[in-house]
Amino acid sequence: MEVKEYLNEAEESMQLAVDYLEETLSHIRAGKASARLLDGIRVEYYGSMAPISNVANISVPDARTIAITPWEKPMFKEIEKAIINSELGITPENNGEVIRLSIPPLTEDRRKTLVKQSKGEAENAKVSVRNARREAIDGLKKEIKKGLSEDVEKDAENEVQKLHDKYMKKIDAAFAEKEKEILTV
Repeated sequence: MEVKEYLNEAEESMQLAVDYLEETLSHIRAGKASARLLDGIRVEYYGSMAPISNVANISVPDARTIAITPWEKPMFKEIEKAIINSELGITPENNGEVIRLSIPPLTEDRRKTLVKQSKGEAENAKVSVRNARREAIDGLKKEIKKGLSEDVEKDAENEVQKLHDKYMKKIDAAFAEKEKEILTV
């Protein structure tokens, strides 16, 4: 029974690492407009910090524009201020009814920087997967001292390694997809 617990725990940790990577990569701007670019930006709303999507309607009318329509007039300034202070690097245009964000095409240098950033995020995810593998194997080795047979432990170690390889492939695939998206002109 202990073996299954270690395998499940390892797989859960590895899946969390992949999910986190996919979430992080979705926030890296690849030259296309996406409402997800605004997910991390918070605005002051009646004394608490709220995501822009909670105080405005966000739409993507075309591949290079994000339109934000606040539900209340006073939110225009708050949203603009939050976008300017964010790491998005885009200046909002406000016509009094809609805030528009024009996504500029990426320069070659910016593309290389984004690929590097994505690669760093993929590496962090790989480290998390390796740590999950190491923790599972260490736990299994401790179970030998408690009476688990070495054959069962070795088989379980192989299972952990298979999980590790499976999740490493998922990470590589997610990074390759993001890299392709960033480098596509």
